[in-house]
Amino acid sequence: MPILKDRLTPALGALTLVLLLAGLWLSLTAPADVNQGLLVRLMFVHVPTAWLSYLAYGGTGLFGLLYLITRQRRYDRLAMSSGEIGVLFTVATIVGGMLWAKPTWGTYWVWDARLTTTALSLVVYGAYLLVRGLIDDPERRARVSAVIGVVGTLYIPVNYMAVEWWRGVHQTQTLKLLGGMNWGAAPVYGIALTVMTVAFTVLYLYLLRVRGILAVRQERREEREFELPEPQGTPLSGAGVRRG
Repeated sequence: MPILKDRLTPALGALTLVLLLAGLWLSLTAPADVNQGLLVRLMFVHVPTAWLSYLAYGGTGLFGLLYLITRQRRYDRLAMSSGEIGVLFTVATIVGGMLWAKPTWGTYWVWDARLTTTALSLVVYGAYLLVRGLIDDPERRARVSAVIGVVGTLYIPVNYMAVEWWRGVHQTQTLKLLGGMNWGAAPVYGIALTVMTVAFTVLYLYLLRVRGILAVRQERREEREFELPEPQGTPLSGAGVRRG
């Protein structure tokens, strides 16, 4: 289905834009933190990008599992699309974290448990995308990729709990979900961060839909390219056969 004729995709794009603008306005007008000053505003982008990477990797595992159960190609396309989005926003998470780390830690990077596992996720999902490019058979490619995607979701709880299991320089979770929900930042920042997190969630749905549509087009184009032309003028058809 062409994107221009699809009503849902432009609606998701428009909603994403509205939420992002609202979230940015709330983020830029939020008061400075007592300890970090205006630097705290990086949290309103860094945390949502990290959340989106979790969401995308989780989607890769979920869609991969659905493919293994149903063998429907659409789930394989969605898993691939979600994996690409996850890698993109993991890179954004690392870059945002480095910009935050330099003035607070005095360095752009340390081999902290949270940072190390985040970097390793790029290796895992980079391998996921690499495998997809190395296997030509669509069914085998989908099966192998699905298994990697499902196993790769173990990264999410490990990375989330890394600051609790291995003490390092990285701060603990801003929002603690285990042992009773606990908001670790000042309450005044909660609204801005919530709006930005919702905006990035809708952004994920929008990007997933757009990339899924493009994947369908790519798949159809590949099928047409590998389609063998029908034989013409064969003796059995009688064309060009001279009878004596």
